[in-house]
Amino acid sequence: MQYTIEARPLTTEASPRRTAADEASSMTIEAHDAGEAFSHFVRDSHAEVVSFHDTPGRESIATVRRNDAVFLVRVYSD
Repeated sequence: MQYTIEARPLTTEASPRRTAADEASSMTIEAHDAGEAFSHFVRDSHAEVVSFHDTPGRESIATVRRNDAVFLVRVYSD
């Protein structure tokens, strides 16, 4: 099954200016379930999981840390 993963940086007024590598991104990953797709994303992005909430039949939501920034991540099937 194909899953779309969207990652968007979370910002505050105190957040440092983002680089192009830290901007919102989207990708498609082939996986058996949302958890597996998210695991591939984390590994390929060299990120650290902060939280992951898997809702069967809906989008899964997570936060990850990468390059001193925190990202909101959505995982959903196409």
